[in-house]
Amino acid sequence: MKKKNLALGIGSAVGGLIAWKMLSRAQEVVWEDVSDKVLHAENSHFTEVDGATIHYQEFGEVSNPTLILLHGYTASTFVWHAVAPMFAEKGFHVVAVDLLGFGYSEKPASFDYAISSQARVLVRFMNRLGIGRATLVGSSYGGAVAATVALDYAERAEKLVLVDAVSNDNVKNNLLLKLAAIPVVGEAFSPFLLDSKLFLKRRMQGTLAPANHHLITQDRIEAVWRPLHAADAHRSVLATARSWDANRIEADAQFINQPTLIVWGENDTVIPISNGEKLHESILNSRFVVFKNCGHVPQEEASENFAEVVSQFCRGKKGKFEMNDRQGMRFVN
Repeated sequence: MKKKNLALGIGSAVGGLIAWKMLSRAQEVVWEDVSDKVLHAENSHFTEVDGATIHYQEFGEVSNPTLILLHGYTASTFVWHAVAPMFAEKGFHVVAVDLLGFGYSEKPASFDYAISSQARVLVRFMNRLGIGRATLVGSSYGGAVAATVALDYAERAEKLVLVDAVSNDNVKNNLLLKLAAIPVVGEAFSPFLLDSKLFLKRRMQGTLAPANHHLITQDRIEAVWRPLHAADAHRSVLATARSWDANRIEADAQFINQPTLIVWGENDTVIPISNGEKLHESILNSRFVVFKNCGHVPQEEASENFAEVVSQFCRGKKGKFEMNDRQGMRFVN
């Protein structure tokens, strides 16, 4: 009887804690309340696509060739904060987008959060901004969205840059994504994890290569946490995990005809480099660059080299450029 009462007491306490967390969290992040803390907020804009508000940051002259930058799962335009201005200085029109449900874009409960749906919204976003064709630069989950646009809306993607890109459903084997897929369970634990700066810091330590852990500053933690800690963000993170459908990328990569640059961190423990090798083998007109001492986000961990290599690729005729080994990187034939 005592054990039963103890179990009931613990259960009640846990249930009460979960209820308190879910009821006390903010429902959404209001841009006006945080804009003074957002990097490059002066470059931020908002537009409506299918009745939903999309946040994006724009750099450079509109008359220059356009690069559209797409972030990864749970991320935002912040991952491009170093390289977006660099690309603009190198003569590009740069548009870094917060995918629907992430960053400071709206997070509608009615959206299905499938990769194909994100690709459709991106194309309509391009229509809204009057962008006919662009080079799509997709990081991690954003790579899957970029590849889907290249496959389904080929005329809109001039070139493709896949950065440690998601190309299959293997990441669903991650324990946290498995838990997120379980109804009620995901809703119970996500507010605690996504609102925990300690959790985010530990996650960063597994995302960046050890040599780059100096980048894990309090400012970086705050920038990642800020758009994630409200209820609508928790909902969109769970919905994305439950709609994860990336196997098509690996299966259909052979049909990607755009000149493609594949970029990978040699020490990526999130998406193994073997995935990049498979993409390189499947995409006929592709080049493969590996950054040494680099993890899952080379645009942050090796920003100057990243900006230079991507810029050279984008300027080159049909994506061709000088592929000479440089310090900190290697090119795969």
